[in-house]
Amino acid sequence: MTEIQEGVELPEPEHHEGHQEYRFTLPVSLTISILAVFVAGATLLGHRAHTEELLLQSRASDQWAYYQAKNIRLHEMQGIVDLLAALAPQERKETAEVREKYVKEIERYEGDKDDIGDKAREFEKERDVVTRRADRFDGAEGLLAVGLVICSITLLTRRRGFWIAGASLGVLGVAMAVTGFFLH
Repeated sequence: MTEIQEGVELPEPEHHEGHQEYRFTLPVSLTISILAVFVAGATLLGHRAHTEELLLQSRASDQWAYYQAKNIRLHEMQGIVDLLAALAPQERKETAEVREKYVKEIERYEGDKDDIGDKAREFEKERDVVTRRADRFDGAEGLLAVGLVICSITLLTRRRGFWIAGASLGVLGVAMAVTGFFLH
């Protein structure tokens, strides 16, 4: 016999002798589906966190390059000041004015250099937090994927212990992913 539902004929379930339907098929299948969604979510969060980590590392590297450029200019200015101090030109007043100009530049570069270094360290701290967050999401993805596979073994073996073990790993995976959001 067949049922008609919205124009589609569906066959009646066949019951073979010695073959009984496993009563946990539906809940195990739903668990597997839910775990698959969580795996996808954890994977997406992990990828995004790793991308953010790379961007922050790039920003920190850029800041350190800027710091180094300022440091080079600082040393150039210090060399000019030292050179001007060592020379004993006829025009002492003009030399002193030029030297004073370079001394002010040195002070400015020293201040800029410190600010740039602080900003680079700030980017590195942010990167470290994002790295730990990405690690949490990656660990969650692993736990969820293993839980999903163990749950699927339930459908092959019909042993409820696999379902419980897989679902438990899934819960641990979700918990691990959630903790990633609370890292600061």
